[in-house]
Amino acid sequence: MKGPVHWILAGVFLAAFPALPALASAQGTVYEVVWPRGKKIVEITPVAKRLDTLQGKTICEAWDWIFRGEEIFPVLERELAKRYPGVKFVNYKVFGSTHGKDEAKVIAALPAKLKANGCDAVMSGVGC
Repeated sequence: MKGPVHWILAGVFLAAFPALPALASAQGTVYEVVWPRGKKIVEITPVAKRLDTLQGKTICEAWDWIFRGEEIFPVLERELAKRYPGVKFVNYKVFGSTHGKDEAKVIAALPAKLKANGCDAVMSGVGC
């Protein structure tokens, strides 16, 4: 990586380890500073367009069945129903746990199950 970020990172690195330049020149070895996050390996894709409203929409619930979803989803359903008349919910039990031994099967089946249940949106709880 070349440019301003390269030199800023080099400055931060050398400020943190002031003895390195002397050590490097004494050994005749100089290392170039590289970006610490590594190469991007996943293509970034645009997110889905947001719904204008939840009124009359079907919201499907996905959960990993780890922490308090059985308490939190009913509260979310109640409060969203107050704000958005006609909103419907498809319970997380329809889809299965998004964590654990069957996780891969559950995730693989999600697109078809979401479509079959007429989902307009998904409310996903991870450890709620």
